[in-house]
Formats: sequence, structure tokens, C-alpha cells
Amino acid sequence: MKSSDRSLLAGREYVGVDKIDGPLVYVRKTHPVGYQELVEVVDKTGHVRLGQVLDTSEDAVVVQVFEGTTELTMPTTRVRFRGEPLSLEVSEGMLGRVFNGLGVPIDDGPAPVGEEERDVNGLPVNPTARLYPRDFIQTGISVIDGMNTLIRGQKLPIFSGNGLPHNELAAQITRQAKIRGGESNFAVVFAAMGVKHDVARYFIDSFESSGVLENVALFLSLADDPSIERLITPRSALTLAEYLAFDKGMHVLVILTDMANYCESLREISTLRGEIPSRKGYPGYLYSDLAEIYERSGMIEGRSGSITQLPILTMPNDDISHPIPDLTGYITEGQIVFEREMNGRNIYPPVAGLPSLSRLMKDGIGGDMTREDHPHLASQLFAAYSYVKDVRNLASVIGEEELTPLDHKYMEFGEAFERQFVSQAVDEDRTIEETLNLGWEVLRKLPAEELHRVTDEELEKYYEG
Repeated sequence: MKSSDRSLLAGREYVGVDKIDGPLVYVRKTHPVGYQELVEVVDKTGHVRLGQVLDTSEDAVVVQVFEGTTELTMPTTRVRFRGEPLSLEVSEGMLGRVFNGLGVPIDDGPAPVGEEERDVNGLPVNPTARLYPRDFIQTGISVIDGMNTLIRGQKLPIFSGNGLPHNELAAQITRQAKIRGGESNFAVVFAAMGVKHDVARYFIDSFESSGVLENVALFLSLADDPSIERLITPRSALTLAEYLAFDKGMHVLVILTDMANYCESLREISTLRGEIPSRKGYPGYLYSDLAEIYERSGMIEGRSGSITQLPILTMPNDDISHPIPDLTGYITEGQIVFEREMNGRNIYPPVAGLPSLSRLMKDGIGGDMTREDHPHLASQLFAAYSYVKDVRNLASVIGEEELTPLDHKYMEFGEAFERQFVSQAVDEDRTIEETLNLGWEVLRKLPAEELHRVTDEELEKYYEG
């Protein structure tokens, strides 16, 4: 059917549905409808719930209802197909406001006046129009700035676990992040999926106390909200982020938490549809679905704004090979991995030195961007800390008293690296110069002849000086 013919049928209403299964409603004998078309589901009291076409065929249409199907009955439920995708009215007035996952205000304020209506599923971007991310973002956190540098336009997830301080780190990055070399028009879009009320309140209070709340838009689909709403929440948030970045020229930091809850909702819907499960019961299209979200970041040629993503996911059983972190790692440009053992020793942030990486780091550091010694210093810290892990494993077998004098120096370096370089206060904002100088300070625990990844000039200037 032509789009013009479909538009003539837009608004057609059907009374009675054939099946209700969880958040899904099945309707038979409809006119041809489009995938992801917006649907109004009306109960017997006249209350309207929004839904989206999940599957369509000649025999039946499957609609996912965002507010759930509680109190819906098959004979009395009315279904109205709108003939258009789910959209969101966006404007700069949405900053400083709190919305549910569908973009409806929940802060007792009036609905913001929309400047433009956008499809929440996003618009395709010509890959050749994308700019390569290169601008260094200073987070004030040494283990990130020094060894896992965040670049403007990058997507850098945080792989954490239940009970670990990933929310504290995300809030600290939000408060402290800045682009060196000038003022930037900065905004934060925060999307919560299936998190508890106290987590959402923590972020709101953190943004408010730091004075950045007026530049933050929050989309909250909390643990007691219908799980199906979580599938739309990140898309609503990214729709606003794209408008602010590419139409208003703002630099937008998007925080998505918790992507594990999002994937659980995706698995729930897939199971209800009777789809053949893939790894761990997740649908086979988990990779492409996550890519739809993660790839809505970056910079576009001719546009001054940017979108930088910090997705947070709690790894089930701290398993980094679980499908959610595994597939996320393929799509994104690195990851920040938390280590539970470091957290147990009161090291904050408990970022594991070796599995964490930023794939775009090499193009955003050195020279005028940070400092000329940064690339070699980071490489040397990685190499030395890697040897520390080997020495610790050896000591656990033969005992520390059997280690060589050089091994003892590496043990001393490892302790200084974790306690002085990695660990810092939740409100401590370090400049990149302070971070690099601190890196050289902990390297002085080792003999100069062990530092093979830095130049003689750098040794003379920063190690000996």
C-alpha cells in the first residue's frame, strides 16, 4: 500500500482485540499498518494508552502497550492506528525538567512548548557526514583522563556490577566534565531505565547541588513503572539530545542507566512473542537493537554540537562475557570496567587498570591537546601495572618474602598507583597536568632502567626533574 493510501486510513479504530498477552495486544483483520506505527489503545473507561506496532502481517498486528495492559478486556478495548511513528516534541525548554520514558512531564510543571516534533526512532545519518572524534574531555578523574581518555562524541560505557559506585562516577563526570581551551554550551540528558527511586533522587540532588540541574533533562522509567516503557526511554532521551546537539549547537552528555534493565525488557517482549532465543535467552537482534541506541552519538559535519554517550550497565554476576557487555563492547569505543576487589579495599573509583580502555584515546592526547608526554606515560603505566599483577600472582604462590628486590619495588609501585593515582575523592577535580604529574610521581617508585616506554628527554624532564 502507498503511503498516501495509508494516510487516508490513519485514525481508523477497531473495537475488540483477539488476544492480550502481558504488554502485548493482538488485533486481527486490520488495514495494512506500518512497523513502529503509533497506536492509541482505549479501555472501557475511555483512558487512552499509547502503544507501538511491534509486528505486522496480513493476519494480525501485534501492539506493545507502553503503560501495560492491566484492566484491558478483549471485547471492550478499542485500538486506533495513528498512521505515524511515535514522536516527541522537543525544545530547549525541556532542560531542567523531569519526564517519564515517553517524554510526558512528571515534575508537576506545565508541558514545555515544543519547537519541533521528532520521530523517537531517530533519523538516518550519512556515515560520510560523521566527523572523527578528537577533542579531549577533561573529567577531572585521573584513571580516566590519564589512561582511558574520554573524547567528545565518543560512546564509552561503564561496565559495573550491583552495589558498585557507578552512579557516583557518572554523577562526578557530569559535574566536572569540560572541554579545555574555551567555554562550551554544555547540557546533560539523563535516562533511567528500571532503577530505584533513590538512584534517580541521587542524580537529581547531585545535579541540583552542583548547579547544573538547569542544564539537565531527566527521563525516568523507574523500577515500578511498566517494563515495556524502558524500551522507549533511551530513544526519547536521544531524540532530545540530537535536537540540542545538531540543531542548537550544544555539547550533550547522555547518561543511560541501566542498560541491563533495558535488555531484560527486550528479552521479556521477545519471549512473549515466541521468538527463538539466542544466548542467555536474549533475542538474536540484541546486537542491532543496542547499535540503534549507541550509534546515535558523535559529531556531524557542518554542525557545531556533539553527543557523547556514557551508558552504564551492571554485568550479571560480574561476568564481562555476558551477552550485554560483550555486544556492547563490539559497538562502543572502549569501556570502563569496575573491579569488585578494588572496591572492597575502598579504592574509588574502582576502575580495573587492564581491561579498561578507550579506543579513541590515541587521537585525543599529546601535544597541544593534553601534554606531549601523555601517550608514553600512559603506555608505561599500563605496562608497569600489568607486571604488578604478575608479581602479585607469584607472591600468592611463593610468598612475598621470596620475591626479588625488583619485584618488591613493583609491589610498592602497584600500591602507590592504586592509592594515589587511581583513588580520589568523589568531589576531587584534578586537571590533566595534575594527573600526569601524579603519574610520574608513582613511576618514581621504579628504577629508571625499568621505564622502557618513555623517551630519555621525558625521563630527564619529568622523572628526574
